Amino acid sequence: MKIGLDLGIYGQLATPQYVLGLAELAEDAGFDSVWLADHVVFPTTVESRYPYSPSGTFPVENTASLLEPVATMGVLVGATKRVRIGTAVLVMPYRNPVLLAKMLTTLDVFSEGRIVLGAGVGWMKEEFEALATAPFKHRGQVTDEYIEIFKRACAGGEVSYDGQHYQLAPAAFYPASVQRPHIPVVIGGTSNAALRRVARCGDGWLSVAVPTERMPERLQTLVQFCNDYDRSPSSLTLYHKLFINIGEERPSVYGGREPGTGSVEQIVADISGLEQLGYTHIIIRYLGRDPLKQTAQLRQFVDQIVPRINAA
Repeated sequence: MKIGLDLGIYGQLATPQYVLGLAELAEDAGFDSVWLADHVVFPTTVESRYPYSPSGTFPVENTASLLEPVATMGVLVGATKRVRIGTAVLVMPYRNPVLLAKMLTTLDVFSEGRIVLGAGVGWMKEEFEALATAPFKHRGQVTDEYIEIFKRACAGGEVSYDGQHYQLAPAAFYPASVQRPHIPVVIGGTSNAALRRVARCGDGWLSVAVPTERMPERLQTLVQFCNDYDRSPSSLTLYHKLFINIGEERPSVYGGREPGTGSVEQIVADISGLEQLGYTHIIIRYLGRDPLKQTAQLRQFVDQIVPRINAA
């Protein structure tokens, strides 16, 4: 099981000091990767329902610090030497696809092939409106087109595209990404639409919040979609994101205890269950405002949980 660390680039601890400190911790502690979530601006009024909390309320105040993920990736490329650097996940419709492809391929070149694109469709309608994106209701189709443009750009050479939502006359893309045939694309989301997107154009699936007991049904659905697109399920890499809280249970949006919270034994069992289902990567994040508690939680995870995962 490879373990990644979400650096938390929005919230009370989203400062250069803490973000770079966590990146250093990840390098020193042997984490496989570091990850960044994606928001650009917090509208003052948000009526959209956050899909990963029981209340539907986004767990961060709109006055909290917010760092842009692609810009932060550029800093991390220079600040790290070993870990892979990914987005969990980047909301594809937020950014011009040609510019995004150029930024990420540039980062892949500078990092010598350490970039991972976690891609999603987004959920906050008000943020779409603030960024003047394509219409919120078309975000799934837009995401599909932007991913295809991204892959073509990674290949290098002459690139063109004629889609419903984006058209690109032939243009030269050099250099190509270091990673071939393209930077890995990991699709986030748990809906059927997201799973279809994984089967159709993803190199992996990133799930979040789904309890272990509900995973077999989602994975079986993914297998069915892979069959529809003549994909081998074994060609996909499975990632799961856990919001850890060692020592205290938190309620899940699906009812019961949220995976990744509770006792050390419960969290080890959560991760072991994921591994038995075929997951090879987990991404952890601690949600909180206290930097000392954050460090303590991560150190406890490294010292008490990681050895038991590796020994399993």
